[in-house]
Amino acid sequence: MKVNMLIESQEVATTDYDGIQNPGKLNQLVGYVAKGTANHVDLAVKAAHRAFLKWREISLEERISLLLTSTEKIEEKMEEIATITAEENGMLLNRTKDEIHLGLADVRLLADLANSAFEVDYHEDDTGWVRVEKKPMGVVGCIVPWNAPLILTMQKITPIILAGNTVVVKPSPTASMGVTLLLKTMATVFPAGVINVVLGDGEVGSALTSHPHVRKISFTGGGPTATMIMKSASETLKGIHFELGGNDPAIVLEDADLHEVAPKIVEAAFRRSGQFCFAIKRVYVPRAMYEQFYELVCNLTDNYQIGYQLDEKTTMGPVNNEQQYRKITELIESLESSGANLVKLGKKLEPENWENGYYIQPVVVRDIAPDAEVVTCEQFGPVLPLVPYETEAEVIQMANATEFGLGSSVWSSNSKHAAEVASKIEAGMTFINGHGQTPLGSKYMPFGGIKQSGIGREKTIRVFDEFIEYHGINCHGGLQG
Repeated sequence: MKVNMLIESQEVATTDYDGIQNPGKLNQLVGYVAKGTANHVDLAVKAAHRAFLKWREISLEERISLLLTSTEKIEEKMEEIATITAEENGMLLNRTKDEIHLGLADVRLLADLANSAFEVDYHEDDTGWVRVEKKPMGVVGCIVPWNAPLILTMQKITPIILAGNTVVVKPSPTASMGVTLLLKTMATVFPAGVINVVLGDGEVGSALTSHPHVRKISFTGGGPTATMIMKSASETLKGIHFELGGNDPAIVLEDADLHEVAPKIVEAAFRRSGQFCFAIKRVYVPRAMYEQFYELVCNLTDNYQIGYQLDEKTTMGPVNNEQQYRKITELIESLESSGANLVKLGKKLEPENWENGYYIQPVVVRDIAPDAEVVTCEQFGPVLPLVPYETEAEVIQMANATEFGLGSSVWSSNSKHAAEVASKIEAGMTFINGHGQTPLGSKYMPFGGIKQSGIGREKTIRVFDEFIEYHGINCHGGLQG
C-alpha cells in the first residue's frame, strides 16, 4: 500500500517513499509513505491559503454541516482506518477503534458548541458602541504524534475548520498512514484546499513551522521538538499551540480503598503500553499502606498479556518505534545496574516472536528515591515507580517538584478532602478517583498543561479562542443611517 500526500484535494506522489515497519512484526512492512520536501509544503500552504480566502466566507452553519457529514464518512471507513493505524503504531486494535469513537464524539460536541463560541460581543451606551468580532486566522499547521494520532488529529482540526481556517497537517513519520486516510476521507466533503496533508521528516516539519503564510502551529509531542518549533515560528511571529508531555503524579490518600483504587491506577499507567501524555507516571502511597498497595499493583500488572497488537488475546502491545524502545530499555537497564528494586511482570503471548517486535514487559519499581530519574522523567513506556510518603505536605511538595504540569490525580474515599489536596497541585488538570475525563469533564474541562507541559488548551468551548483573531470595532456616537 502506498500513501501519498493530499494537496488541494489531489493526491501528490513523490519519487521517494519510506517503508513503514510494523512494530509488532518488524519483518513486515505495513506500507510505503511518500517522502515530501519543503517544496511540497510550500504548495500545500499556498493551496490552503487560496482555499481560506473562500472558506472564511462560508457560513458557520454550512461549516458545521460539512463537518458532521465528514464524521459519517469516517464511520463508513472505521475498520480500515483503525486496522492500518494499529498495524503502524502498535496500539491495540480495539483501543484504536475506541479512539475513533471518542474522536468523533469530540467533533460532534465541538460542532454543538460552535454557535455559542462565535457569538459577536456587542455593547453600547450614550457615548457609542463596541462590537467585537471573532475572525479566522488563516492557514494553521498541525503536527500530530504517533501514540493517539486519530483522536488528536480530529481534536485539532475541528475547531480550526469551524473557525473558518484551513489546515495543513503533518502526521508523525511512524503513524502517517491511518491519519492520512482519515483526512482524505474527511477532505472529500470539503472544498479543495481546506484540508491538506504533507508527509515526511524534519525537513517537512521545519518548512511548515517557518512558512510565512502559516499563521499558527498546533503541535502535540515532546518538549525538545516544541522548543525547535518555537524558535522557527518566532521568525514570522506566528502563534503556537502546544500540548506536550507530562510526569503525572497519582496521590493515594490514607482513606483510599486500595482494592478499588489499584486497578484504576494500573490501567491509567499501562494503557497504550504507557505511551500517552497523561498516563500516570509516578504513584505516591502512604508508607503504612505501601506493602499492600505494592502487592496489589504487582498482581494486577502480572495479568497483562503482551503480544501482537491485532491479536484479540493481547492486552499490552509493543512500543511504537526503535528510538522509544531503546529509551525505555536503557532506563530499565540503568535501574537494574544501580541495584533498584524492580520486577518485570506480564505474560509473553508469543515468546518466539519477542525479538521480532518492540516488546517490553511492564515494570514496577519500589523503594525508589523521589528524585530518581525514573520518577522525575516522562518514561512514556510501561515503567511505574511507587514512592512512599509520610505526610500530605510532603507528598504535595513531591508532586509539584517537576517542570511538567499536565495531569494529576488524587485517590480518596472522601471527595471533599481529595478536592482540597487537588487544589494544591500544580497541573493543568487534576482528576479525583480516576485519571481521565468523565463525559461531563470532556464537555467543560479544558485539556492541557502548565509549565513545560504546554501552551494553550484543547477541547471544550475554550479551544475556539486558540484559532480566532479578535477584531474590535468602536463607534463614537450613536448608531446612524
